[in-house]
Amino acid sequence: MGKNVIQRRLVYVAFVGPMLVLFFMFIFIPFIRSILYSFQDWDGIRSEIHWVGWKNYIGLFKDSNFARTITFTLKYVAATVIAYNVLGLLLAVALNTGLKMRNFLRTAFFLPTVMGLVVVGFLWNFIIKHMFPQLGQFMGIDLLKDNWLSLPSHSFWAIIIVTVWHGLGYYMIIYLAGLQGVSSDLKEAAEIDGAGKLTLFWSIILPLIRPSITICVFLSIVHGFKSFDLNYSLTMGGPYGTTESISYQIYQDAFSSDLFSYASAKAVIFFLILALFSVTQVALMKRKEVEA
Repeated sequence: MGKNVIQRRLVYVAFVGPMLVLFFMFIFIPFIRSILYSFQDWDGIRSEIHWVGWKNYIGLFKDSNFARTITFTLKYVAATVIAYNVLGLLLAVALNTGLKMRNFLRTAFFLPTVMGLVVVGFLWNFIIKHMFPQLGQFMGIDLLKDNWLSLPSHSFWAIIIVTVWHGLGYYMIIYLAGLQGVSSDLKEAAEIDGAGKLTLFWSIILPLIRPSITICVFLSIVHGFKSFDLNYSLTMGGPYGTTESISYQIYQDAFSSDLFSYASAKAVIFFLILALFSVTQVALMKRKEVEA
């Protein structure tokens, strides 16, 4: 084994080794432990741990609260994925033109993304509870007069609006990078051949930015399923548990209700659901990229 080979391996170990150690300590080992806990009966405090087999998983499928949480999470993921990608792409297209204030607008739309979601949640909690009713009375808009966070029919859309407001700029930047990577020669050639703006976008630009679409759809799905901060700071899962995400319910079961093993079973099911959606989405989008 040559000296250069040894040096390359040492450099590889020096850079990759610490990350692998952290990965096994904080991700892989806790993940394996959570699978084991899901087959046990433990409250997270006592020293006695009892093996109960599939009892926790059987209880999950009889738990109406868990079914309600899954329904909310799927609706939340569907709404945020559509909003992020449709609005993010439209915004990127608009800010990819020769607007004089495009740099300012790009910064303005991206700025909420750098704010912590907990801070955003508490800020919008105040706005929706106190400022919306006053604005509704001043402008005579009945929709704004009610406290959205206290109404099950309104609270879902309140959390969707805040989520999209916070994260839209992030997806806009990804789409903007994809649009700027499209060759101007291709667009000019298509225009010379008589392609209109809609045809140019649909037949030339959209197929060329499919990698950006794949990334944005994947990230929006993952972020939607992992939603926790806004559920905690904006609605606390209310009203009546109608905005309780899977992540938030797992947290409540494990650390508030001392149902650690039951929460671990939910976490395992949650992982399987997220893995199924993510792998399916990436496989379908990658196939579209190859066909294009």
